[in-house]
This record gives sequence, structure tokens and C-alpha cells, in this order.
Amino acid sequence: MKLTFSLSKKALGFNFFKIPLMAVTRAFNINTARNSSSLISWIPTGKIQQTVANSVQLTGIGLHSGKLSTVTILPELAGVGRYFKFRSNVIPASTDYVKESALCTTLCKDGHSINTVEHLLSALEATGVDNCSMQIETSDTHDSSVEVPILDGSAREWVDAIEEAGLKAALDRSGNSCEKLAPVLREPVTVWKNDSFIAAFPYSEVKITYGIDFPQAPEIGCQWFSSTCLDKDFFAKELASARTFCIYEQVEQLRKSGVIKGGSAKNAIVCSESRGWLNPPLRFSDEPCRHKVLDLIGDLSLLAHGGNQGLPVAHIIVYKGGHALHANFAHRLSGIN
Repeated sequence: MKLTFSLSKKALGFNFFKIPLMAVTRAFNINTARNSSSLISWIPTGKIQQTVANSVQLTGIGLHSGKLSTVTILPELAGVGRYFKFRSNVIPASTDYVKESALCTTLCKDGHSINTVEHLLSALEATGVDNCSMQIETSDTHDSSVEVPILDGSAREWVDAIEEAGLKAALDRSGNSCEKLAPVLREPVTVWKNDSFIAAFPYSEVKITYGIDFPQAPEIGCQWFSSTCLDKDFFAKELASARTFCIYEQVEQLRKSGVIKGGSAKNAIVCSESRGWLNPPLRFSDEPCRHKVLDLIGDLSLLAHGGNQGLPVAHIIVYKGGHALHANFAHRLSGIN
């Protein structure tokens, strides 16, 4: 069994999501205009909401559908938040529209769905794109669902494209900027299924500790990754390029079940139980665990409403998590049963 625990000195330094402890304490005694569960309070971050300065457009195939799609990210007004537009249908990037899925995160509204949104949303949350329209198109005019391109299996291409487009202050309809709020956890929360769990505790900043365990694939084995440094520079350098991964012996069964039709060695790292990694080199020794953190950030970004931060100010500890468990945790925080 291999144990990898990554915690650098940099991880203890400046944090884009850090909230002063005094502000956290004060948050327990103030009311905000946002309705939420009793588990979280919303406090000012001292930052203004942002949007993209120019449009971003990327095209690629979907991991599960294998179909080509194009996503265009456009600037949006302050207070609007992030949303997808599929033909004439608007689907907010919100926990209110999450459809439970084991292998990806899906948003569904009025019979239309957007699949595999997590990598794009992770990039937007981490780079500070608080408000934007994400227009997604596919050549199949009959489909009621569409999938975000998997690209190279990570969030790197999204981050690079956003950085090239640049950011600007988002203004509301009156031409005013809006302060960005952050959700602060008020009390401990746990969700679990079998031996998988998420436990979150009040903390003065965002801290994520994530563990995975694949005893059937010794080259992955047991890995841990932990960091309090989750600013956009850290995300771009340490998390964005971590690719999705799979166990080779499970590929045939997954394809027979109708998923990963677009999966390949170009958009995933593949590990055999007996032969190890089939398409090295890895970008990090603990790349699978880092990718899980990337997924978590994208899934928890769905807590964001009205152009505010999605990632909770808390110490979030995850063991053997996945999209379904992430969604259950986000629903618990937002008060959705």
C-alpha cells in the first residue's frame, strides 16, 4: 500500500479564500439577504464580483457521450451568477438542478440536461469567474442532453483559456459593482455511504483534505492530498492539470453500460490492476487524488448563487468520495433534502 501526503510550505501561506477569523465569528451574528440553511452563513469577502473580460470558446468530445460540443463563455452582469444556456433553455449552475450521477455531475431542468460540468465549473470557481453565461451547442439537434467537452481530462485548457481572456469587474444593471460573499460553515456536518464519507468542520479559511484508496490497483493505492492554499495560482499549478483516471479492467464493463464512449488515453490516465499505469508519465505522483480535489471544487461551486463564492469556508475532509457523495454534501449544506 502506497501512502502519499502532499502538504507544502506554500500550502500554509496566502489563501485567496481566506477569511479573517473575526469576520467568521461576526458572520454567526449577522443576517444576509440570501436564504440558506442554518448550517452556513454568508459573509462579505472584501472582494468584488468578476466576470470574463472577453469570450472563451472551446470545442471537444464528451467523455461519456463521445459527441462533439462547443462551449462559449460570455460576460454576465453582477449578481446573476453562472448558468448554462442550451438552445433556448437556461440551467443555473446550482445545487437546485443537480441530478445524482456516479460518474459525472449533471444539471437538469425542464427535461434538458448538461453533463460532466465539474471540470469547467472548477476552473471558473478557482479563477474567480463569478458571473458568466455558458452557451453550449452540439450538432445533434434532437438531443435533450449535451455534454461539456472532456478536453485532456483535466481543467488545464479551461484555466488557460480563461487567463487568456482575462477578468473584469462585473457590474449590475445600474452600473454598480457588487461585493462577493462567501458561505461560512457554522457547525460540523457529515455525510457518508458505506465506508465513504465527507466531514466538514468550522475553520477560518477553506481547507480541503482528500483521501482515496484503490487496493485493487497498487500503483494508485492509498493517497492523501491536503491544502489550505487554494488561490487561482495554486489551482493552476497544482490541481488544474490533474487528469481523470480509470481502472483498465473496468473499461469494457463501463462501455457496455453506455458510458465513457469518448474516453481514451488522450483524455484519461489508465491504470491496470496488474500492469500499473498504461499511459505514463503522470503529471504528479498523486495525480488521481489531486483530480478528486479538482472534482470536489467543481461540485461545491454549485453552492454559489448570485455571483458569490461556492466553496465553503470550512475544513472539508473527504475519504473515497465521488460525485454523488459531493452532491449529497452540497445539498445538505444548502438545505435541500
